[in-house]
Amino acid sequence: MLTHTFCHLQGIGSRTERRLWDAGIVSWEDLRAASPSDTPMPAGRLRLAQLHLEESITQLAGGNPLHFQRSLPYDQQWRLFADFRHRAVYLDIETTGLGGPWDHITTIALYDGRGISCYVHDDNLLQFREDILRYGLVVTYNGKTFDLPFIRRSLHAPMDHAHIDLRYLLKSLGYRGGLKGCERQLGIHRDELDGVDGLFAVHLWREYQRTGDRRALETLLAYNVLDVVNLESLMVMAYNARLDGTPFREAHRLDAPPRPDLPYRPDEGTMERVRQGLMTTSFR
Repeated sequence: MLTHTFCHLQGIGSRTERRLWDAGIVSWEDLRAASPSDTPMPAGRLRLAQLHLEESITQLAGGNPLHFQRSLPYDQQWRLFADFRHRAVYLDIETTGLGGPWDHITTIALYDGRGISCYVHDDNLLQFREDILRYGLVVTYNGKTFDLPFIRRSLHAPMDHAHIDLRYLLKSLGYRGGLKGCERQLGIHRDELDGVDGLFAVHLWREYQRTGDRRALETLLAYNVLDVVNLESLMVMAYNARLDGTPFREAHRLDAPPRPDLPYRPDEGTMERVRQGLMTTSFR
């Protein structure tokens, strides 16, 4: 989709882009070769756009998604995804709270469509700062206001990647209700982890800290990993939905991603203890 995109070029907005498509100018090569008589643009604006297009061709060949994130309108940054999917990673963090002075990250999960990596407080959490540098595009849900600022503050990692926040992309498609609500609306099920949320994850960490029981940690990691695996499915669904509003929906539609084998399983006994603890607390 990116090589059909013109609205990131100087002098071209979404309306002019649509008029170019309607005139048969549907690719970067078409625009590169176009003369003013071929387009609905004045000669000066066309030449300026063509000059900026050369930089886009260079940046795409160099694998630089940040160039396009900086130049695309915010509501069109979904177009990055297919061309930089090979450099993308899905990210989610769990924490001890919402970001107060004593709160910290408990676990981080990464999934790049091939492998899953997990990072745990007081174990290998600092390794995340090195591993995240392998990627050029980060996909999150609500990462713009929560995950990425928390990581910057807690781990002093710059997190200056290109970034797609699915919270806003899905909202533009009419889906609200948090990550779990969007999943339900789009037919994604969580099975044993249905009903587990961020507050529950805080208490799983507390259970692990209190007892040292690895089953509590593995249940937390199972929840964290499921978040990032589901982000890939949501990203593909959202990309295809936005693609439907363009002339390129048939040529560039993405297949649903295969589901990986998950490295952790939730422990039902642990979840029941945490549920009982939460119910007891709520009645006090």
